[in-house]
Amino acid sequence: MALGEMLLRIWDVEHGACAMLHHLQNGVAGRLAMIDSGCTHSWWPSTYIARTLGRTRLDYLFITNADQDHMSDLQGLWDAGIEVPVLYRNPSYTGEQMRQIKRQSGPLSADAERYVDCCCTYSGPVGEPFDQFMGGITTSLFWNPYPTFANTNDLSLVVFVKYAACKFLFPGDLEKSGWRALLQRQDFREELKYTDILVASHHGRESGFCPEVFDYCQPSAVIISDKPIEHETQKMVPDYRAVVTENGVPVRTTGKRRHVLTTRRDGWIRITVGSNGYYAIDTEYRG
Repeated sequence: MALGEMLLRIWDVEHGACAMLHHLQNGVAGRLAMIDSGCTHSWWPSTYIARTLGRTRLDYLFITNADQDHMSDLQGLWDAGIEVPVLYRNPSYTGEQMRQIKRQSGPLSADAERYVDCCCTYSGPVGEPFDQFMGGITTSLFWNPYPTFANTNDLSLVVFVKYAACKFLFPGDLEKSGWRALLQRQDFREELKYTDILVASHHGRESGFCPEVFDYCQPSAVIISDKPIEHETQKMVPDYRAVVTENGVPVRTTGKRRHVLTTRRDGWIRITVGSNGYYAIDTEYRG
């Protein structure tokens, strides 16, 4: 039985991804986990962890996608002296195989080099698994195998986060072909059921929208992490609005119900989940 609360914050890192979560018991924050390490020119998760949270340890790091926008502050964690004992990623490729994939787009950034190194160094069993040490927060992980897929988007690590009766889905940058491959798996289709909130794949782009997914789930809301609209493929809010529940979700910041939230409109998005499975949503801006 879940006790306390789960605090999940999806940060506004424009065309990028970064979310942090931890368990609260009697107001005391437990271990810290982060999904992706995106940053902006003025905000870095490494700085927030070290200076605002006053932590020198990030207990769990999930990298859903091996592209720069999902790990633009990865090296920054090491530069800040933050200990990262556990890293989860798609385990089907080696560091050298990912290096060859990344080289097709040019020289590797310092963050990509760090990620390739992590693929080699984080290869042993996890001493303190996430599901046993996060106060009742659990995850389910899925991925497509390399070399069946050889592009970083469809090799995304798909992360389901669950607490009490609430479930969140972080699919990285999966595109239609990657979604459809995972939909061939019965266990993945089963896990999709009862998804409460979906963080839209590929920052809400059209390429990440797979209609067949919604044959198996109907989220209450979709969250899009993205920068201001510049391209036609960003204009997918109506498509996501059509596949979520009619009631949407209440947002305490405004007192209104919403179906699609975006970091470009709402800023950071904070979700507090109680032990009874009920959750409250607050936003940085009034939308």
